[in-house]
Amino acid sequence: MATPDTLQRRGLMFILSSPSGAGKTTISHMLLNADAEICLSVSVTTRPQRPGEVDGQDYIFVDQPTFDRMVEEEHFLEWAPVFGHSYGTPKAQVKAGLRDGQDFLFDIDWQGTQQLYQKLETDVVRVFLLPPTIDELRRRLTGRGTDAPNVIAKRMERARAEISHWDGYDYVVVNDDIDLCFAKVREILHAERMKRARQTGLIGFVRELMRD
Repeated sequence: MATPDTLQRRGLMFILSSPSGAGKTTISHMLLNADAEICLSVSVTTRPQRPGEVDGQDYIFVDQPTFDRMVEEEHFLEWAPVFGHSYGTPKAQVKAGLRDGQDFLFDIDWQGTQQLYQKLETDVVRVFLLPPTIDELRRRLTGRGTDAPNVIAKRMERARAEISHWDGYDYVVVNDDIDLCFAKVREILHAERMKRARQTGLIGFVRELMRD
């Protein structure tokens, strides 16, 4: 007989969003390293492949005509242009994984989040990370040493626009301390996994209890 720890459940789509520099990529890596039950949803993108990135693992790299054809053929759950390039979430692999109880981590912006929520509302968990202050966000972006001042200015402008959508998320966490922020995000994930609606094995389990 199944036990509460082995009950079948439906997977979830765990979305982490934040303005650039607020920590979503770091928190995402920490979560993937700490939790074997969640995997990164690999996006399709038209942006150039960076040194060290693996095609099919970090992103699926395609040219713009291929991406446009995938949009027309409805291969994406969501897609959006970001900084001159296109990004999209493949539909087939995510839907199949959810049925099998696989959790997916999404590192996407508010536009992609909105699209996913409109299509698969009950499977989506939306978490937004905020910086402690705008000055701290600017300091983090500058400290990377990878962007020119004009690029940082654009990222700051976009950050304010993204922060304005904070109320479109289920959870909002201020990332003042990376370890504390990670602990809170992980608590959210654990609680969402336990929601009754996702415990697809509960009906059979309770029936067995009632027979005893």
